[in-house]
Amino acid sequence: MTYRIALNFEDGETRFIQCNPGEKVLDAAYRHKINLPMDCSDGVCGTCKCRCEQGDYDLGDDYIEDALTQDEADERIVLTCQMTPSSDCIIAVHVPTSACKVKPAAHEGVITAVEAVSDSTIILRLALDNPDALNFLPGQYVNLGVPGANQHRSYSFSSKPGASEASFLVRNIPGGLMSSFLTGTASVGDRMTFFGPSGSFFLRPLDRPVVMLAGGTGLAPLLSMLEVLADQGGDQPIHLIYGVTNDGDLVETDRLAALQARLPSLTWASCVSDEASQHPLKGYVTHHLADEHLNAGNCDIYLCGPPPMVEAVRVFLREKGVTPAHFHYEKFAPSETEKVAA
Repeated sequence: MTYRIALNFEDGETRFIQCNPGEKVLDAAYRHKINLPMDCSDGVCGTCKCRCEQGDYDLGDDYIEDALTQDEADERIVLTCQMTPSSDCIIAVHVPTSACKVKPAAHEGVITAVEAVSDSTIILRLALDNPDALNFLPGQYVNLGVPGANQHRSYSFSSKPGASEASFLVRNIPGGLMSSFLTGTASVGDRMTFFGPSGSFFLRPLDRPVVMLAGGTGLAPLLSMLEVLADQGGDQPIHLIYGVTNDGDLVETDRLAALQARLPSLTWASCVSDEASQHPLKGYVTHHLADEHLNAGNCDIYLCGPPPMVEAVRVFLREKGVTPAHFHYEKFAPSETEKVAA
């Protein structure tokens, strides 16, 4: 038995390593040709400090307090030279991949479908060459190469980790580089390359009620999260509000209904901001975010959408005087080239 360790670097890149029982994380990383920061490897200098965001581990008692104080240990700061995992873990590394001699992870697949499911959204599906080599945390994104252009665009998985086929929701931007390829020259069987995974926007353990807010193609990473949660089961309430501009922009609603059938703790609603809409719920997601969903702040919020939406939600929460236990968000620019997560 081995433990899967996700190393999330400062530059947003994520790499996965396998750690054997009784093996230190630093040693396992080195075995995978990842040189995590270190000087002494004896629990004396503190150079290898990281933070364990998820999982169980033992630090032993061989390190000195100058290297790691009790207050730091209580906040899940770890010394990777002393950390022995006892479960899968996610570790935040305080340096970029370039400082650890980590090369970009490349993956390839062939197009199995390009579906224009609305005027604004394209679903892209890729059959992966090596599904076992692609590890990611639900909610993360990759940099997808545009064939023939020597450029890439960033997209979140809408599929779950471990699937043989990766799927993405692509915003159809007139004249956009990826959009033009997908609507113009892309064909089933074409090869595509992508790099990653990346991003600090990913699913954490469910310890309290969850609110998910999606704007447009920002639904993609939340679908990936919900697929995992539906597989795991659980009874923490999850409420998703999915907002779009026009009636025709709503996509994947049948999939949401199927997820709700698999995950009884999930409720969801969709809304349309166009005043001329015939949709039952009009307005923005904040118009339909009720006090019962916020649970007096005892909730975790996952938000993915364009920057104005992210800022609107932040203002809404501030004016309501609600501070959620955790607020994870990712905002994406219209150019499809940049994602910012927190």
